[in-house]
Amino acid sequence: MQAIGDFFTWLFNDTTGVLCLIVGGIVICLIIAILMERKTKRRYFNHEKSEGDWDLFDDADEE
Repeated sequence: MQAIGDFFTWLFNDTTGVLCLIVGGIVICLIIAILMERKTKRRYFNHEKSEGDWDLFDDADEE
């Protein structure tokens, strides 16, 4: 139990721990956003592109 307490003390009280917490949160949010974008793209595959549409992964064929 002491190891868990030491980990949380390091995570929230040390500068490197807080930076790891922030970077980890950014990475997790980025992974979730990419997964949701791909799922949405599969669901609306027949959506006709208009002039204002943009593509995060640039998978569209250039015409």
